[in-house]
Amino acid sequence: MAAAVVVVVLLAVAAALVAAEPPPSERSALLAFLTATPHERRLGWNSSTSACGWVGVTCDAGNTTVVQVRLPGVGLIGAIPPDTLGRLPNLQVLSLRSNRILGGIPSDVLQLSQLRLLFLQNNLLSGDIPPAVSGLGALERLVLSNNNLSGPIPFTLNNLTSLRAVRLDGNKLSGSIPSISIKNLTVFNVSNNNLNGSIPASLAHFPAEYFAGNLQLCGTPLPPCRSFFPSPAPAPGMSPADVPGVDSSKKRKLSGAAIAGIVVGAVVLALLLLIAVVLCAVSRRRRATGDGPKSTTAAAGAAARGVAPPGSGEGTGMTSSSKEDMGGASGSAAAAAAVAAAGAGATEPSRLVFVGKGAGYSFDLEDLLRASAEVLGKGSVGTSYKAVLEEGTTVVVKRLKDVAVARREFDAHMDALGKVEHRNVLPVRAYYFSKDEKLLVYDYLPNGSLSAMLHGSRGSGKTPLDWDARMRSALSAARGLAHLHTVHNLVHGNVKSSNVLLRPDPDAAALSDFCLHPIFAPSSTRPGAGGYRAPEVVDTRRPTYKADVYSLGVLLLELLTGKSPTHASLEGDGTLDLPRWVQSVVREEWTAEVFDVELVRLGASAEEEMVALLQVAMACVATVPDARPDAPDVVRMIEEIGGGHGRTTTEESEEGVRGTSEEERSRGTPPAAPTP
Repeated sequence: MAAAVVVVVLLAVAAALVAAEPPPSERSALLAFLTATPHERRLGWNSSTSACGWVGVTCDAGNTTVVQVRLPGVGLIGAIPPDTLGRLPNLQVLSLRSNRILGGIPSDVLQLSQLRLLFLQNNLLSGDIPPAVSGLGALERLVLSNNNLSGPIPFTLNNLTSLRAVRLDGNKLSGSIPSISIKNLTVFNVSNNNLNGSIPASLAHFPAEYFAGNLQLCGTPLPPCRSFFPSPAPAPGMSPADVPGVDSSKKRKLSGAAIAGIVVGAVVLALLLLIAVVLCAVSRRRRATGDGPKSTTAAAGAAARGVAPPGSGEGTGMTSSSKEDMGGASGSAAAAAAVAAAGAGATEPSRLVFVGKGAGYSFDLEDLLRASAEVLGKGSVGTSYKAVLEEGTTVVVKRLKDVAVARREFDAHMDALGKVEHRNVLPVRAYYFSKDEKLLVYDYLPNGSLSAMLHGSRGSGKTPLDWDARMRSALSAARGLAHLHTVHNLVHGNVKSSNVLLRPDPDAAALSDFCLHPIFAPSSTRPGAGGYRAPEVVDTRRPTYKADVYSLGVLLLELLTGKSPTHASLEGDGTLDLPRWVQSVVREEWTAEVFDVELVRLGASAEEEMVALLQVAMACVATVPDARPDAPDVVRMIEEIGGGHGRTTTEESEEGVRGTSEEERSRGTPPAAPTP
């Protein structure tokens, strides 16, 4: 009898375990997640079966709650829908790695207080890492590698005291690394990002490979930090031992003979100075009485008027020599003029040279060297810094790398670029050229780049670009490019979204970094431009007008799809070939799938305009260069698509593209591409 009772009890317990089921709210949360997220593999989640038996879902020992969701490489596509996985209060492990997940990390997922392991690597996540990550109080491993995350590393990681491993490598994170002090942290990998500044002492014990691939990162375990601006040469008469930072104990002691020589030299120098003063006084008295010499050299006359002599190289724009020189000290000006007129071959010291409207600035190289600066980003031609001068002026300084031309050619090219003026183009304002450093100075536009606005706002709580803003940006870029082609006969050579800078006026976005290719060595592998480069461009020093139009077409596709051509391809085989991807989707008659989901989410109701702009973009990226339209034709087509986008009239836009002279208006189609 007792044995029978025991058997009945055991059968009842087994039946209870079999019948155990997670709460309906967790089941509905999982089904909502799968329904809202397109996926390539069939998972077989069926509402008629227990959620604990679904593929990738693990429950606790009693089958009462979901504790793990593991769906790596199942072909999930799109953003993680909000209010789904966040409704699994006891979830401890979430692995969605190696899918095609877009957008940011929903805030409700970052509130899973029981989550210990989060694996989201090898996806297409974008936007900032939200500070709300501190809500994952039990988190031990945070793996977000190989995505497109941007912005700074949040300081709130310090609140995750249980963290043992953080992997953020292979993203586009920027700014400095915060000081993170977590006792049990054994892995902190931030390699291959855009981080800058010095590595905090609390993280200096990690190996160098955890920080590699950040060109502006320095300090232990990487090489020590150094200034990014060129240091001025010591003042005349100053020995290296007088420079601050040199140990005074290393100065050599002078012998008695050396001291005597110095005294004798000082006496002789004093006598020479006295003679020079007497001669100057006599010369002035003679000039005052009319007895002085009647003839002077043209150079001396120019110096007396404070004007640079012919051939001095200062006719290309205002140069920022020292402030005393600008004040008109006639003695030093006359000496400089005499040297220039004599043609003795002396090398002019490197100075900051202003071109075009840059003459409106009133700072010099010393002011720039004293400016506080922060890294804005790394580009294909160099690193850009935001420099705030002591008087409050803010400019952008671009430190060029791999310049391959001589000083004279560099001067002439910068002078030509400084003459470009159009509201959709950002010209160079000043430059500095020396053997070791080449700097360009631009106006600072605080609104940032189109790339940052388009991709950096995803999943970060910021409002994405709406359709109107994208159309205005497209039209601004096209107008700027048409102006370069038709008025100045210049090829941009590097059209991409990070080189479209935004202003408060949405119709005044400006193309930057134009026509810099002639000053660099030929290369077919310059990083950062591959996704925009026309297929026929082999030598980066010789882009063409049609190659510019191809890059503009890729930019239009980027605005339409929300995908960056510099992202990893969906197949993982290199840079995304955006035109080819769009063509494949359109060929299957899935045109609606091309457009950015953010536009649909914002309720964009301009499907006809989007399709029309898509047709313009596809014409621009035609494989055969001659089949592509000219830049002015692209401007006209975009204007015809959206009459409400861009408040300038057709006449005003044509005036901005063609110039004001009759000669420019009579040009019609642009001339053949110039040979740099």
